[in-house]
Amino acid sequence: MPQRSRKRPADLNRLAASIVDDSTSDVPEPDGESPQARAGRLGGLNGGKARAEKLSPVERSEIAQRAARARWASRRAQ
Repeated sequence: MPQRSRKRPADLNRLAASIVDDSTSDVPEPDGESPQARAGRLGGLNGGKARAEKLSPVERSEIAQRAARARWASRRAQ
């Protein structure tokens, strides 16, 4: 897979050559990775529920109060 941060050459001939090189290079596929891990979502759907289960009721209440204060503060600013 080509590197996204790499800049392409301004010269059209060099640009064409780099595109051909990128498309014909043999890059091995990563072994042992799940499709979710490659997509960057490994555990992303479970994180909020797991965190909420670990928090105590007092901690959850404090987080909710801070969120409510932030929401009301943004409404007053409008």
